[in-house]
Amino acid sequence: MIAEDLHTQTLTQLAQGLEQGDFTSVELTQALLERIERLGGDLNAFITVTADRALAAAERSDAARAEGEIGVPGIGVPGIGVLNGLPLVHKDIFCTRGVLTTCGSRMLENFVSPYDASVVERLSAAGAVMLGKTNMDEFAMGSSNETSYFGPVRNPWNLECSPGGSSGGSSASVAARLTPAATGTDTGGSIRQPAALTGTTGLKPTYGRVSRYGMIAFASSLDQAGVITRSAEDAALLLGVMAGFDERDSTSIDQPVPDYVAGLGDSLKGLRVGIVRQHFDAGLDDACGAAVREALAVLESQGATLTEVDLPNLDLSVPTYYVVAPAECSSNLSRFDGVRFGRRAEDPEDLLDLYCRSRGEGFGAEVKRRIMTGTYVLSAGYYDAYYLKAQQVRHLIADDFRQAFADVDVIAGPTAPTPAFKLGDKIDDPITMYLNDIYTIGANLAGLPGISVPCGFADELPVGLHLVGPHFGEEQILRASHQYQLQTDWHTRCPEAFA
Repeated sequence: MIAEDLHTQTLTQLAQGLEQGDFTSVELTQALLERIERLGGDLNAFITVTADRALAAAERSDAARAEGEIGVPGIGVPGIGVLNGLPLVHKDIFCTRGVLTTCGSRMLENFVSPYDASVVERLSAAGAVMLGKTNMDEFAMGSSNETSYFGPVRNPWNLECSPGGSSGGSSASVAARLTPAATGTDTGGSIRQPAALTGTTGLKPTYGRVSRYGMIAFASSLDQAGVITRSAEDAALLLGVMAGFDERDSTSIDQPVPDYVAGLGDSLKGLRVGIVRQHFDAGLDDACGAAVREALAVLESQGATLTEVDLPNLDLSVPTYYVVAPAECSSNLSRFDGVRFGRRAEDPEDLLDLYCRSRGEGFGAEVKRRIMTGTYVLSAGYYDAYYLKAQQVRHLIADDFRQAFADVDVIAGPTAPTPAFKLGDKIDDPITMYLNDIYTIGANLAGLPGISVPCGFADELPVGLHLVGPHFGEEQILRASHQYQLQTDWHTRCPEAFA
């Protein structure tokens, strides 16, 4: 295979090519770094490109393979070496030793992490080569990647459109074939929504399945690390490495990690798919709805049975989320005060001036909005009326899912209500922007795994099918996604300008 074609391969195909000696990790890394340099500027998908570090890691990988240190671990088997020599990128919310970790914020524009996040650590130990760190909404707060201090990311399918957020840099870089895979984080849909808007596959695992250690916190009870890839098969490969107990994370769950790749080939015969009645309402774009219904018909043709499910409290997920998430963010971001962490204002008059100007200069408008909202709902006299009530509704939403999963194995619907929207269209209307996550937030509130897979186009822009599983039901949703992708080619489509 010639270097010019390497970007067209999935992570799984690249792993096979490396094992067979068709190319080296250095050749693969150089080819992708050249694409990033040549095409990345139009997208603004990267905050940092770690070219020298990537090439050094690739050289080590090739040397280890040549000396027989890696062997043939078997694609999809979790363990050291399974990702040997394979390139990927990290969302700039994961701490990376010796590399900038900015969270898309002026507050951390010069922060070089002294340690690796657990996700980075595990992927590196398995042999992955980090190409760089991707742009994102500031502190993961946004659905369009327009709140980044480093400027908006552009959608490879239409440079005038948003790639979604907050993991917009990760989704855009995978869609544009600048990298075969990327890490992301999902607090209310920030992996799945950008995956839908860019025609990529985005997986959010069960809360606690993947360690949050070293992932800079937004809303601690909602944040979860995951991946954006070209296919469900690639997502399964990465999750097998990333998942597992971590004693450094108090929310990490000690449960065995299955071989996610091994079960992908199982039939969908007898799989019970629940279609969420509330998701096919007046707010769903007609073309998006038609694409999702056609995707559900494909699942049915493969042996799945479709039935309607009712989640009566799901309509309350957006207001619930926008009480809980800002409350937690106001607490998590209190540490960025110019003294302990973050940007420090110059020549402060006193301590109060230092705090006020450091935070005022360091945070953007959306972050300030959420901090103020969160502080308000946690304040004396309002805690019971807002925060406590939101937590009670959150339990009701989780109970709705629990009852639904007594009758179905997977819950399905659209990922986003519309295809990608123009940059600037919603940035001045926070409520409309927030509603872009209306179909994904419920899974975060309930701590459930979810995946978005490409299922068609609307107005020449990608559409995503959203599948949600029960707790630790990643195997079901990955299998359904993989079997769907075996029957369709939506996930193989590439934006013409980046082919």
